[in-house]
Amino acid sequence: MKKVGITGNIGSGKSYVCKIFENLGIPVFYSDDETKKLYLIPTVKAKIINRFGQEVYFDDGTLNKKVLSYHLFKNEEAMRFIESELYPALNQRFDEWCEQQKTPYVLYESAILFEKNYDKFFDKIIFVSASKDIRLQRVMLRDNCSEENVMSRMRLQQSEETKISKSDFVIYNDGIKAVEPQVEAINKLLCC
Repeated sequence: MKKVGITGNIGSGKSYVCKIFENLGIPVFYSDDETKKLYLIPTVKAKIINRFGQEVYFDDGTLNKKVLSYHLFKNEEAMRFIESELYPALNQRFDEWCEQQKTPYVLYESAILFEKNYDKFFDKIIFVSASKDIRLQRVMLRDNCSEENVMSRMRLQQSEETKISKSDFVIYNDGIKAVEPQVEAINKLLCC
């Protein structure tokens, strides 16, 4: 079974493209969703509380993302700590998930595939592309936030040009070119 990474910069429409693949019967591992679940594992939770304090979790046991983000963005060592706790567990969860699949390939969706050098773990990489203006508008609408807020997040990601040069396939989700035929063409190639 091939392992295929799918990525794109913020607002590119990765989730939309993944849903099309799912409609074709291809399973998708959503790394962000799986990572959120890891924060609730008691052993992981205990280590995070020990490192950052009880205020990182609400009284109901859910993660206080705002407090954790505050710690992570002001301290690179804190980010390395979180990655060292979560990434091995995430990789194990992905491997176990892959063993349950019966398709010619699976998709691993992640916005930071290239930033974390995860691309080397996949047989192929699909990049979802959209212009900066389109992505900006999508995220402002989706997250109900300011242009500056979105721009600050965009600056943390590698450029589209860099990521396209490292990818095997590019899907243009620009509102001009139909996405479904692009997905279907890639699916045919990956199923061979």
